[in-house]
Amino acid sequence: MNRIYRAIAVILIVLGCTISVLVQPLQSALTVPPIVPKSSPRGGDLAQTINFGRHFQELGVEGSIAIYDLNSDRLYQHNPQRNATAFLPASTFKIVNSLISLETGVISDELAVLTWDGIQRQISGWNRDLNMREAIKLSAVWFYQVLARRVGHEQMQKWVAKVGYGNQKIGNKDDIDKFWLEGELRITPNEQIQFLRRLYKNDLPFSERSLSLVKDIIVVEKTPDYIIRAKTGWVSFGEQTGQEIGWYVGYLENNKNVYFFATNINIRNNNDASARQGKLI
Repeated sequence: MNRIYRAIAVILIVLGCTISVLVQPLQSALTVPPIVPKSSPRGGDLAQTINFGRHFQELGVEGSIAIYDLNSDRLYQHNPQRNATAFLPASTFKIVNSLISLETGVISDELAVLTWDGIQRQISGWNRDLNMREAIKLSAVWFYQVLARRVGHEQMQKWVAKVGYGNQKIGNKDDIDKFWLEGELRITPNEQIQFLRRLYKNDLPFSERSLSLVKDIIVVEKTPDYIIRAKTGWVSFGEQTGQEIGWYVGYLENNKNVYFFATNINIRNNNDASARQGKLI
């Protein structure tokens, strides 16, 4: 289990998630913040007794995290100003792209294969034919660029607006395969959580089939006690210029409760990047 995963796991445990398998030493955990609920004396006591912010300080990492506890209707967060700041979604948009592509029929299901174009890319796992289940795990950019082009600008804009995703700006027709990577689309960490809550509740304008398939392919860990569904993102991955931002968003289902989270950090080097869930974008 890598550092960001352990960090989020510990936060969820502290908030009342009794997953004993996840309780283990926190070695150089990244983005575990002080927990400050919007209103809760008990949560305030917790934040004072356990100093999660020291992990930010020890690693010298700038970032934020927001965690929403569904049952108690409480938002816990570190760096609320950043949680209200909009960023490019990068590969976290693959969740929406998957839903739209399935709903519009440009791909039949999560096992339908797209043929690799033969162009060598910097992540070796991308350089082969892939299906959606594989592509989202590998975060294969080319796969989702193909899907976006198949959806087309008009349909993509329509669906992004129907979802109400971020600022809903996908640019012009020439931006159809890059608007989530370097275009105008922006979303805040708080908006990521709002979107994830709607995904969990099936409160999005997609069929039950599309929602079920996408929820299944974003599972990163599943045990008899809990399920974690999540997606990474890396703004400006592989570029020489531009601020690099790392995302890790998702939710954990356990003990009849759900905890939604959105982590957002500045990436200065590969060590920072590898602290997210996995090393993909």
